Amino acid sequence: MSNAQTTSSSRDNRIDYVEFNVADIARAKAFYGAVFGWSFVDYGPAYCEFRDGRLAGGFTTTAPVKATGGPLVILYTDDLEAAEARVRSAGGTVSVPIFAFPGGRRFHFTDPDGYELAVWTENV
Repeated sequence: MSNAQTTSSSRDNRIDYVEFNVADIARAKAFYGAVFGWSFVDYGPAYCEFRDGRLAGGFTTTAPVKATGGPLVILYTDDLEAAEARVRSAGGTVSVPIFAFPGGRRFHFTDPDGYELAVWTENV
C-alpha cells in the first residue's frame, strides 16, 4: 500500500453526495420523508439537503435537465414488503416487482419526478 493510500481520509474516493433535480422540492421531501424517514434542511427555495442517517444528498430545481440512464441508487430495508407499500402509498410507482437474487430480494420504483431507484433486503 502506498503512503498516499495510508494517509488518505476514509471519504477519499467514496461516493459522498447524491443530488436529484426535481420539479417540486416540497413534493420530493414529502415522498422521501414518508417512504424512508429522511430528514431535510432547506437552503432557500431552490435547494434542500436530505440525510438518510448515513449519506447526505440534495434536491435542486436548478440543475440541468436529467438525461436518461445513469446510476441506479439502491436503498436497504429490513422489511421489503413494508417499503414497497410505503412507496405506493406515497405516490411512487413500482417498476419492477419484488424478485429474488442470490443473497436477497429487491424491487425497483420510480419517484414522482421519474427517478428509478431500488430497495433490497438480505435473505434471512
